[in-house]
Amino acid sequence: MSLSSTSPARDAGLICGTLEPGPRNTITDVAGVTVGHKTVIDGNLRTGFTAILPHPGNIFLEKLAAGSDVINGFGKSAGLIQVDELGTLETPILLTNTFGVAEGIQALIRRELAENPQIDRAKGTVNPVVMECNDGYLSDINAIALTEADANAALAAASEDFEQGSVGAGTGISCFGFKGGIGSSSRQFQLDGKTFTLGVLVQANFGKAGDLVLPDGRRAAPNEDGAQPERGSVIIVLATDVPLDSRQLKRVARRAGAGLARLGAYYGNGSGDIGLAFSTAQRIPHLSKGAIVARDCLHEDKIDPLFQAAAETTQEAVLNAMIASPAMHGKNGSFRPSLAGWLGNVQD
Repeated sequence: MSLSSTSPARDAGLICGTLEPGPRNTITDVAGVTVGHKTVIDGNLRTGFTAILPHPGNIFLEKLAAGSDVINGFGKSAGLIQVDELGTLETPILLTNTFGVAEGIQALIRRELAENPQIDRAKGTVNPVVMECNDGYLSDINAIALTEADANAALAAASEDFEQGSVGAGTGISCFGFKGGIGSSSRQFQLDGKTFTLGVLVQANFGKAGDLVLPDGRRAAPNEDGAQPERGSVIIVLATDVPLDSRQLKRVARRAGAGLARLGAYYGNGSGDIGLAFSTAQRIPHLSKGAIVARDCLHEDKIDPLFQAAAETTQEAVLNAMIASPAMHGKNGSFRPSLAGWLGNVQD
C-alpha cells in the first residue's frame, strides 16, 4: 500500500497524459474532499469500506451538484437514480463489496439522522449513495461480514492523506488479472487565469487478463489463462472545484470511460462501470427562502480541460491502484499477482 503523497505509476515511469497533477496527485487536491478506509482481513475475508466525504460541513443541508454516468450497468449501487433526477449529492459516498451495500446504506442514513434529526419530519428523507464491486474471487463475499461499524470506521478515518492499493473497498479486488485496489489521481488546469483541479478515486476491479495496455505501449499480462470473460467492475468518483451543473457533471463522468479505454478495457457484459462526478464550487441549501437561486456555471465551450483531466486521472488512478497493491493470496487458494512485480519493482 502507498501513501497518497506519491504516485506509484509515475514512480514506475508511467505517465498518463500531459496535464500537471496537483500537489498530492489524489482526489483530495480538491479542497475539502477527504477519504477514509476500513480494511477487513481475517481468515478468508479480504474486504472493507472506503468513504469519500465531499466537504467538511453538513452535506444534507448544504448539498453539492452531482451527476452520474453508467458506462455498463452490471452493478448494485444505491442512490444514483435520485442523484440523476435532482442533480445533487447529499451524503458522503461509500464504496464496498456487493453484499456490503445494505450496511453502507444503513450507516449513511443513521449518520444523517444523527446530524439532522428533522429528516422525514420537516426536511424530507435522505438519499444515501453507496457503490460496489464484487470481491468474491479473493474474499468470502458470501459471509456477508461487513457491518455498519465498519462503514462508520471508514467515515471516521477520512483525511486528506490516505492509502492506495489493497485497502478499504479495494482490499480483495482484481484488475486485468492482477491485484486491483483503490487508486487516485488529480490534474490542474487554467480557466480565466485561475487554477482549478479535478481529482479521481477509483475502485478498480475490471479488465480481462492480457488486455492491459500501459502508457508506454507495453501489454502487461499475468501468467494465467486469459480466455476468462471480463466480469469485473470499476467505480470512478470524480471531484472538481469548477462550478458545473448536474448535466455538465454527467458529461465529465462519461469521459472517465476514455481513461478506461486507454488501458484496454471494453466494458464487458458482466462489468459494472459507473462514474459519479460532483462539484465543490457551490453549496446548494436544502431549504431556500426564495424561489429563484443564483448559481455560477462553466460556459460549455470551456469544458474540454475537464474532459481531458477526467480521462488522464482515471487512467493513472487505475494504474496507481494496481501498482500500490502487493500480490495477494485469498480464499480457496486463489491468488492475484502484483503489477509492480511484473514491472520488476518488487518480487511477488
